[in-house]
Amino acid sequence: MNILGISAGFHDAGISFISNDKILFAAHSERYSKNKHDSQLNTKLLSDCITQTGRPDQIAYYERPWLKKTRQLYAGQYRDAFNFESVSSMLDRIAPWANLKNIPVKHHSHHLSHAASGFQTSPYDDATVVVIDAIGEWDTISIWDATYDSNGYAKYKKLWSQKYPHSLGMFYSAMTQRAGLLPMDEEYILMGMAAYGKYDANTWGHFLESAKDIRFKENLHIGCQDWMPEMINFDVAASAQWTLETCLHQIMLRADELGKSKNLVYMGGVALNCLANEHLGAYFNNIWIMPNPGDAGSSLGAAALSYGKKLNWQGPYLGTDIFGEYPVKELLNELVTNKIVGVANGRAEFGPRALGNRSLLADPRGKDIKDQVNQIKHRQKFRPFAPVILEELVSDYFDMPIGFKSSPYMQAVGRCIHPGKFPAIVHKDGTSRVQTVGKDCPSGIRKLLEAWYQWTGCPMLLNTSLNIRGEPMVNDISDANRFEETYKVKVLCGY
Repeated sequence: MNILGISAGFHDAGISFISNDKILFAAHSERYSKNKHDSQLNTKLLSDCITQTGRPDQIAYYERPWLKKTRQLYAGQYRDAFNFESVSSMLDRIAPWANLKNIPVKHHSHHLSHAASGFQTSPYDDATVVVIDAIGEWDTISIWDATYDSNGYAKYKKLWSQKYPHSLGMFYSAMTQRAGLLPMDEEYILMGMAAYGKYDANTWGHFLESAKDIRFKENLHIGCQDWMPEMINFDVAASAQWTLETCLHQIMLRADELGKSKNLVYMGGVALNCLANEHLGAYFNNIWIMPNPGDAGSSLGAAALSYGKKLNWQGPYLGTDIFGEYPVKELLNELVTNKIVGVANGRAEFGPRALGNRSLLADPRGKDIKDQVNQIKHRQKFRPFAPVILEELVSDYFDMPIGFKSSPYMQAVGRCIHPGKFPAIVHKDGTSRVQTVGKDCPSGIRKLLEAWYQWTGCPMLLNTSLNIRGEPMVNDISDANRFEETYKVKVLCGY
């Protein structure tokens, strides 16, 4: 069975294509349209997918549109509620040449699509699944028991949920806007700002009626820009992060109490908050966060639900392919000579973080490297960068949180043991968002790290996405060439 999974219409549209348990393709719409967080599919994306995979037998959509419209009517979003286009019509409009309009479409609920994209790619046969995002159709938080039956089919039982307008994700987006940033876009910047501020412990009491049940006193869908106008933005960020972590503690306590499994699968956009993830090991023995836990990743979840069984997860390198050998020697020479280099090689990462195939890399030891890279990327000077390190050496350089002996997808922060030696990758609070690279990593970043370590005695590099603020990551060779020409940084694509 060939299944095309789709998420589109809200933000971060994406598609995935599976053939039985094999994931053949998965990519973000924004990488093709060049519009950050693009909510719509486009012809280039569909063409790239179908050219590589062939036609699907079934289409799986990541939410139930009519159920969503009941919530939009409740929220007074009348234009959205009465504006409807079927999935088949959308595909026929975007890609009439593909003749997809007569292929059967299966709709799955939003939070269940999130849950499936996590559980059915995880290494577990049973799990407690937690989903936290801004909003699905009605659910904003959900807890599930997930297992496989005797025939290998995934079974999900919802154990608890919170519904609109009580949303932890919307709270964090509202606070992002309050701090002068773009909501539904720059929440990760708010997380980075938190280290520079002091939190107000009364914040949760101002917003929350019940921290245990995550019930808010007001609907934050419209924001909270008038809250504490005298508070500086760094303190707003610290207060938002403290409140999120306080609420996450309550959610995980409930999940641990209700769930049967000590394996945690954690999904939804809030799962990208790697600072809060530091504490997950206090509740569960094993943790899996698929590297694309947001809406784009739910295209894979929808496809997984239609297939029904465990997927053969081989890693996140599932998008556009830039052919050629990973240019290890050339990258090493550029790093030794100029300290900073870009790489665009192999298949693009499925997820918001560069993991070695669309990366801007740098020597983490230089005192001025952080400022140089932030300048190249047009980012604020306070913004931190992540280290990518050989997995077997991570404990020599970072105190990793419980539950994260490895962190191949930058999903948790570790405390740097030698911060003075690696100023480019240590944040104000002494943490680093660590990416570990194991010997089985399908990206050439492993060979580069081995060569770099042999040459310098340093087992890590600074790793950030190959883009500038406000733009999607480099996707293909033409993007790589434009980046090199515009920002005067060498980008190597292979040979």
